[in-house]
Amino acid sequence: VQKHAVGFFVAVVVSALEGKDCKESVRAIAESTDLSEEKLTSLISGMYTLLREALRLPVSTFKQEVFKEDLQNLRIPEEFIMDFVSVVFGNRRPVVDASSMKHGNRLPSVNDMKWRVDVAISTSSLARALQPSILMLLKLSDGTAHRFEVPVAKFQELRYNVALILKEMNDLEKRSILKIQD
Repeated sequence: VQKHAVGFFVAVVVSALEGKDCKESVRAIAESTDLSEEKLTSLISGMYTLLREALRLPVSTFKQEVFKEDLQNLRIPEEFIMDFVSVVFGNRRPVVDASSMKHGNRLPSVNDMKWRVDVAISTSSLARALQPSILMLLKLSDGTAHRFEVPVAKFQELRYNVALILKEMNDLEKRSILKIQD
């Protein structure tokens, strides 16, 4: 790949990361280069994946020297390394981050949760009569609301399993191999 084309490749990939339509730019690259369609596709998708994963890491814990070293270990050409570093650590980072938050595929988050304990006094099933249950209402960020009923025994099972997972995560964090080293 020619030196002037490297910057254009990176610019197209950054535009794609920002959620812009890059079909025409990719077509222009395909017409202006002598790379086969297969190599061009691999190159652009590889650059996109590499930059997307690098941009997921917070700058506070991600060191520029480590990133350069990792790219060299992957045998990325030096002209690409400098452009990748400028995207991940440069002044375009906030724009790319904001755009990925806006355009990214994300599950809705819980905006509000209401709950109450309910006891059915009169019911067609004697097994359910006078048995408490927990009624829950979840309002999600996409505007939907979900109402459901949880028996107390299932709620206690959920509470126990969440506490167990939190304890295991805490135990894992105490291991020195998983601590972030500066």
